[in-house]
Amino acid sequence: MTRYRLRDGRALDLDVCEAARPLLGAAALGRRLTRREIASTVDRALTAAGAPGRGLVGLTLADDPTIAELNGAHMGKAGPTDVLSFPLLPPGAYPSHGGGAVPTGASAIAFALPPRSRPLLGEIVVSVERAVVQAREGRGGQDGDRRWDPADEILLLATHGTLHLCGWDHAEPVEEAAMRRLERDILGLD
Repeated sequence: MTRYRLRDGRALDLDVCEAARPLLGAAALGRRLTRREIASTVDRALTAAGAPGRGLVGLTLADDPTIAELNGAHMGKAGPTDVLSFPLLPPGAYPSHGGGAVPTGASAIAFALPPRSRPLLGEIVVSVERAVVQAREGRGGQDGDRRWDPADEILLLATHGTLHLCGWDHAEPVEEAAMRRLERDILGLD
């Protein structure tokens, strides 16, 4: 695991499952994707979503069996998915936005932390295998109809997962439009 310092005192702990390591080479992804590039993308998403300063995010780049196990245990769904997010703060801990309703009265839970420690904002797990398959088969991108480098799909999934940590959702058309627009801005796709 590698810790990256981000803006506003935030940090990202980036881990890569052993089984996912071979999938992260330039030959598999279509281009070189550095961990620093992933950290920078998560940083832009946290800033755009108004994440609290000094927060810590965990991101694991996994394989299909790992994410399938998590998907079954936590979401009740069989098989792998492309990204899972496990937020630890309520949506009210973030600024109000068009990407999901913020419940009235919801706020960050204030609790004492040891000196110099960081509150954990949540964990994200991205399946590198799903990203490669989706991108190569033309099922990548925000609408599931884009053929592009798997590296770009990984960055999209990391952005998408980060926004979910920050209370964004896409269950309703208005929320989805707002979330997709912000993802495009963060990734420079417009």
